[in-house]
Amino acid sequence: MRIKYTIPIFFIVALVIIEKENNIISRVSDKLSLKQTPQTPLQPSRSSGSSPENGSSTALSKSASAFTLMKRRLENYSEHQGATAWGRKHILLLATTRTGSSFVGEFFNQQVDNMFYLFEPLWHVEKILTLRTGGTNATVAAKAYRDVFRQLFLCDFTLLESFIRPQPTNHVTAALFRRESSSSLCEESVCSPFIKGVFESYHCRNRRCGPLNLTMASRSCQQKEHRVIKSVRVRQLETLRPLAEDPRLDIKFIHLVRDPRAVLASRIVAFAAKYKNWKQWAMGNNVRLDDDEVKKLKGNCDNIRMSAEAGLRQPPWLRGRYMLVRYEDIARFPMKKATEMYAFTGIPFTEKVKSWIVTNTRAARRPGGVYSTQKNSAEQVEKWRFSIPFKIAQVVQKVCGPTLKLFGYKFVNSEEMLTDKSISLIEDKTFNF
Repeated sequence: MRIKYTIPIFFIVALVIIEKENNIISRVSDKLSLKQTPQTPLQPSRSSGSSPENGSSTALSKSASAFTLMKRRLENYSEHQGATAWGRKHILLLATTRTGSSFVGEFFNQQVDNMFYLFEPLWHVEKILTLRTGGTNATVAAKAYRDVFRQLFLCDFTLLESFIRPQPTNHVTAALFRRESSSSLCEESVCSPFIKGVFESYHCRNRRCGPLNLTMASRSCQQKEHRVIKSVRVRQLETLRPLAEDPRLDIKFIHLVRDPRAVLASRIVAFAAKYKNWKQWAMGNNVRLDDDEVKKLKGNCDNIRMSAEAGLRQPPWLRGRYMLVRYEDIARFPMKKATEMYAFTGIPFTEKVKSWIVTNTRAARRPGGVYSTQKNSAEQVEKWRFSIPFKIAQVVQKVCGPTLKLFGYKFVNSEEMLTDKSISLIEDKTFNF
């Protein structure tokens, strides 16, 4: 009798332990866990069926099934843990628009042999959330961004598909934002046959491919040793904490920042329609500090500063996972900073990437306009100083003062100082990582 009841009790306890372990390694929403994906198809459930024999035999059968389930889950857990053991890295390059993130992203995009690089996948997510709500709710967006990041780092494009419009058919889309900016999505192994008459907004430049098959992209991702995503849409670093604590990921964050005055000057040119107020102020109109555009600038600066402060504090969940880098330092010393970034990630720095950096940081002109990744980077660093008036620089200094100080950017106190090339506005400053 004692044996009859001991076996079921043992496996009930085991199941409780399994469930706790499963909760730790599977921090995804119920929506994700129920969803069938092209990469990880759901298996049909099997009914256990009742044994015609006595209750002890039935309990033993169920216990055996429980043991099999426990074994499978423990094997999966070991597989996930093994991902970090054999060296796979997950890198998230965080920035805001006009900070040079596309340029810096190329430092990783060029290493296509062993790295799967994605360019701004959250563009689709932000667009849909904005359309549905009339604006982007920070809490809702943060969770959606985090869930999409997690699935993409695990080479699962299913959740991203739900945000692409028009929605992919059989996991095939001709509408992925800036596909051509991700070399991994234009490789021969991901290049489906060209379909005449099908318009693809962001087609590959180096070969003639048909619409992107996301199942093929997933397979390519799984075969690469490292995975990198660039994004300018995360507001607060703290919202990504679950990714750092996910045992399936060995994630590191590279936080790219730039002088807010330079960022504003660049945005006024690149996004002229959205920065009409700033253009009018620059032309002579009085700046209103209570204007929504000024408040938005302050909010952006505060978010960047708070994220950086959190990262530089190195809390346990970020220890060894956060690196702050200024665009100005990369532009002036590209090879040195690239070497540091690769050392931080633990990924070998190849000659191919070094060659690209040499070629693309000494360009005599900018053939691609405001979105070009080819430039004489050293000359571009403080070019903004001659494109905005002193009073606009003063406004930025007033609302973004703490951010400027944290990152080591000097304040200007006159028009003469702003345009004096002999005075650098970049302090020599190092950030621990």
